[in-house]
Amino acid sequence: MKTVIANWKMNVGVRESVALARASLLTLRGRKVIPDLVICPPFVALSEVRKVVARSSAAIGAQNMFWEPSGSHTGETSSRMLLELGVNHVIIGHSERRIHLGETDEMVNKKVLHALSEQMRPILCVGESKPERDAGEARSVVEAQLSAALHGVHLHPQGRLFIAYEPVWAIGTGDSAMVGDVIEMHRFIRSVLEHLFADAPTGQCSILYGGSVVGENAYGFLREQDVDGVLVGSASV
Repeated sequence: MKTVIANWKMNVGVRESVALARASLLTLRGRKVIPDLVICPPFVALSEVRKVVARSSAAIGAQNMFWEPSGSHTGETSSRMLLELGVNHVIIGHSERRIHLGETDEMVNKKVLHALSEQMRPILCVGESKPERDAGEARSVVEAQLSAALHGVHLHPQGRLFIAYEPVWAIGTGDSAMVGDVIEMHRFIRSVLEHLFADAPTGQCSILYGGSVVGENAYGFLREQDVDGVLVGSASV
């Protein structure tokens, strides 16, 4: 089953999120093949959106979380708070947080480790910048991000990990990566994961594509065997 993750970022309030969640569920009705849908609204809307999706197959996810379960961390949200709301998925290491909020590989690693320790499902974002891609460094950059973010990670039998390949140059630009390039990178990512998690059962790690995914190109990615799903940003609003 393919996975579609909707990252609404900071684009909608509570009432808009509720209306959008209802519309998203209506869109899926009657379809022969329904993807696993994960909706990631702003934090303030999580509780209300949860009520909307409660009787559906959709799940809700958070756009970020801190790596400690509680404490004096002003402005942060903990795993305990999210789990209390029924949130099991969490986006970690999105490039917008890396670029604008100074999130480092070490911080991303702490968040991944903590999420898995709480039996949550991390959605780890990796991807190269335009200069890095032009310099032929895309693979080495992505491998370094994966190795750093997954350092010390051991997947337990019921653990689940999502890797979202989001080339920085494609996010919010309307210029998505070519399907062939995505397939090539996904295969490379899978080889890195197989090395890192040699003993993990097949299917524990899903690789998604994100970066200017819209309705017109989503199907082209989803029909590919090497693409387990998509992470849709502003176009999901």
